[in-house]
Amino acid sequence: MKTINIFKIAAVFLYIGMFTACVQDDDYSVPTDLGVTENLKLQELLRNSEYTELTIAEVKNQFSTGGANQILSKVYVKGYVVSSDESGNFYKEFYIQDDPTNPTAGIKVVLNMSDTFVKYNFGREVYINLEGLFVGETNSYDGVIALGGSEDGSEIGSISVNQIINQVFRSKNTMTISPLPINVALVNNTHVGMFIQLDNMEFTASLEGESYVNSDDSFDSPRIMQSCEGIGYKNFILETSTFADFKNLILPTGNGVISGIITKDYDGDNIVMALNSPNDVDFSSERCTPLDTSLFTTVFEEDFETANDNSNLDIPNWTNFAEAGGELWTEQVSSGLKFAEFSCASTGDASNIGWLVSPGIDMDAQTSEFLDFQTAKKSITSNFNKIEVFVSTDYDGADVLAATWEPISANLVTMGDSSNVFVNSGFIDVSSYTGTLYVAFKVTGAGTDPLLDGTYRVDNVRVLGM
Repeated sequence: MKTINIFKIAAVFLYIGMFTACVQDDDYSVPTDLGVTENLKLQELLRNSEYTELTIAEVKNQFSTGGANQILSKVYVKGYVVSSDESGNFYKEFYIQDDPTNPTAGIKVVLNMSDTFVKYNFGREVYINLEGLFVGETNSYDGVIALGGSEDGSEIGSISVNQIINQVFRSKNTMTISPLPINVALVNNTHVGMFIQLDNMEFTASLEGESYVNSDDSFDSPRIMQSCEGIGYKNFILETSTFADFKNLILPTGNGVISGIITKDYDGDNIVMALNSPNDVDFSSERCTPLDTSLFTTVFEEDFETANDNSNLDIPNWTNFAEAGGELWTEQVSSGLKFAEFSCASTGDASNIGWLVSPGIDMDAQTSEFLDFQTAKKSITSNFNKIEVFVSTDYDGADVLAATWEPISANLVTMGDSSNVFVNSGFIDVSSYTGTLYVAFKVTGAGTDPLLDGTYRVDNVRVLGM
């Protein structure tokens, strides 16, 4: 009996030793050895010819608004961890993007694990076996697409501990992550889940002396940042968890660079940035001063207030051209608003491409020109059903396809934005152009494809100058 008891006791201590060797240690050091089991499971996944790799964008395309979709096929996704919960600003989640330096898509991963930075450290290359997992939102209609391990009504639940062990694998590679530099006016829903850098940013003057978190907030605290973007300020929200260990730090008062994860607030109403660490904020330069709008005059303006409802657009000096299909841009009146619209719905065309080109704008009569406009959408369910904006200085006023059209970067309405709500483009600097400038709006879609038969709207096109 004594011998048996001794062996039992020894076995217990051996088990405890083995268990404690597997859990996270208190020094939170980044692991350098993946362990034999994890490495073998990853290699087995990558060698299995039955599995296909999906891009993060392809995974996100499997999401249906307001639902949780289970992935049943043998597929996996690779990404690089760009968030860290070491400072407490994230909880039981991490974000991955598709490239360390030049990402095109990012996604949230929710899992039943705290201190994820210990295992899934910043820059770690991660492979996720998606078979049986779910793609959806943790909060319905918040616009943040995520990977989870279960279905909870219309939302997804966390990846379980067992699923983590068998499906969420690290490689041995930890890459150097460089934040993607973006003009604050151009940040949109496509950047959600990505690690980006905003330049020329500062907190509003009213926040001087305030901390990252308002003590009256229960969960997340928004702080308004601003940037001098030519004419006036462009605002952007920094959101910090009330559980972040830097919540009581006083906000810096200068101007500079900030890097963080693009995500959304709880209800999905606003695109926000979340910090990995306050070390990603360098506001050590002098505050900026925007250009005074009173110094500018209106060089060109079209508000479509002469629109006749549901008629082909024929405003003088505008070009309305169908490159493919028979549909033209129309004039529309709705809810007291008048605007230009291109709709692919019910056209019956396998391809619709419609151009709307402005009259010529004299760029030599003034300086410091800025373009701005508004776009809205309805029933857009695919990124291939798109609107683009171009400018040209060699358009002859007649042959659209013979001109040289240069795409411009603007804050355009996206699939994730609310329907029928106009989005401001921001002020776009076009002062480098000389001669006569033409602005073109181009919509691509198809009337015979329910994924491509959406509608785009344009309003309040103008150019300001000095």
